[in-house]
Amino acid sequence: MHPFQTAIADALGTAPTDQPKVRLTGAGTLPACFDVTGLATASVSAAAQELAAASGVEDVRVDRRLALKWFDMTLRPQGWQMPGAWDPIAGDYAARDGWIRLHTNAPRHRAAAMSVLGCPPDRDAVARAVQRWDRDALETAVIAAEGCAAAMRGLSDWACHPQGMAVAAEPLIRWDETGHCDRQTGLSGLRVLDLTRVLAGPVATRFLAGFGADVLRIDPPGWSEPGVEPEVTLGKRCAGLDLHTDADRAIFRHLLSQADVLVHGYRPGALDALGFGSDTRLSLNPAVIDVSLNAYGWTGPWRLRRGFDSLMQMSTGISAEGMARGQADRPVPLPVQALDHATGYLMAAAILRALRVRAATGRVLRARLSLARTAYLLTSGGAQDLSPPLAPERPADLAPEREETGWGPAQRVRFPVTLAGHPPRWPHPAGLLRRHSAAWRAPA
Repeated sequence: MHPFQTAIADALGTAPTDQPKVRLTGAGTLPACFDVTGLATASVSAAAQELAAASGVEDVRVDRRLALKWFDMTLRPQGWQMPGAWDPIAGDYAARDGWIRLHTNAPRHRAAAMSVLGCPPDRDAVARAVQRWDRDALETAVIAAEGCAAAMRGLSDWACHPQGMAVAAEPLIRWDETGHCDRQTGLSGLRVLDLTRVLAGPVATRFLAGFGADVLRIDPPGWSEPGVEPEVTLGKRCAGLDLHTDADRAIFRHLLSQADVLVHGYRPGALDALGFGSDTRLSLNPAVIDVSLNAYGWTGPWRLRRGFDSLMQMSTGISAEGMARGQADRPVPLPVQALDHATGYLMAAAILRALRVRAATGRVLRARLSLARTAYLLTSGGAQDLSPPLAPERPADLAPEREETGWGPAQRVRFPVTLAGHPPRWPHPAGLLRRHSAAWRAPA
């Protein structure tokens, strides 16, 4: 077994002899200074293996090439264009003593960065302002203003950092037992309440939606992520609730009371502030499988810090290693947001594992994961020379059917996982947020 597969199996608490064997097909690599190909294959295979075990199916296959393509954008619009993934200000900037990345896709995060830099929202003006700062001081100031930023650190710098050491001591998946119940729920009609946004959580719930789960995504008023909505809404019903209002809080309590799974990516304490802390969630639904993620880990001084995949690559040494090995003059990230995608498939595997445990023993489990811990898994495999790029896309990579998305027709890359020869069936095409009612689908 690949070391990543062994680590993931240990984290899930599974033995290879207890699981259906995944048959790997296809070939290809991604050009990265870490084994992104191995991480993609291992994480997708783990989710596929748990899916097969939960479904009682022995024939489960994963196409390596397609798995790598699903670590990137998968939609191919016909007659229209997808919005750009990044805000014009987001990116890497040279400070006085190194590099820093500003993440400004959310308007409030952009406003925070601009308030610290004291300049107009113009990329050239931002670049000039950043040059007057030391990178660590600017990182600290943007974070204090409730924005998102990450100074570039080397692998050894992160390994010695208090947060890096805290993350290294954490399990890849942290399990807690929260109760006991006799609920028996299969994948068909599994009710998954999705409170996640960019990008790992939506990957997990998208996987479940393709294989029978009823996924209901909830977004607050005004939230949008146009660059990724065509990816993260596939297969789901998407509703909106304002959890600051009494009426919508009552709707949410009802939804949670009937959910089989709750998936959320709020920072620790954020749901508590809305009145839905862990004890409240369990009192509303003692049988719910609660799976959550955060950015920088669950212990250590940065456990409450906002973060995203691109920031994590800067903090943990990945971008610095890419810059050094590529002899580049600026940070070189991974070719895909591998931490997000891998964590998403690990979350899906954890949900399916918890479902099987609940069905077999009645034990109700909670699982916690983080982007930083997935980064530690990746970098612990060691750096490497760049591998050859994935071969250009070909017609056979695309699913034959046309997807009528909320923005226009498109084709999508074929999904890498098949179960008993069958690909996933997405009950809803990708579409706009908040287009459905906040209610569970009536039983068939």
